[in-house]
Amino acid sequence: MRLASTLAALLAAGATLGAALPAQAAAPALQIVKIYYDSPGADRRSNASLNAEYVTLLNTTRKAIDLEGWSVRDKTGYTYEFGADAVLGPKKRITLRTGQGSDGTSSVFWNRKQYVWNNDQDTAYVRNATGKLVDSCSYKAASRSAYVTC
Repeated sequence: MRLASTLAALLAAGATLGAALPAQAAAPALQIVKIYYDSPGADRRSNASLNAEYVTLLNTTRKAIDLEGWSVRDKTGYTYEFGADAVLGPKKRITLRTGQGSDGTSSVFWNRKQYVWNNDQDTAYVRNATGKLVDSCSYKAASRSAYVTC
């Protein structure tokens, strides 16, 4: 009898402890996984240098995401909006490069002639087609790292 009541008390305590643990937040559907904010070499605005500055996004879901109208922007307000043909498959990544190029399934191009991401600090924001914030990633370059993983 005494063992049964002790066991019941332990189970109740365990249930209480389990309930006290915070729930983990679900990953956003489209997650920023990397910002390469300081392209290698001198910042001379060559297209190769501009394209070495990028943001990589991951579809964390098991379904394709139609990215039409979704946007990526920096703290200053430079904004890239995905077009009608942008569909990201389940668990796939897409890289948004700052410079010019031809969009494909794994990379799209901002088609800018100037850098977007500050070398010292910045924030990237992803918003869905209705404008709702889906994910963000901030960095402050304390060391000479050229990128941040989010």
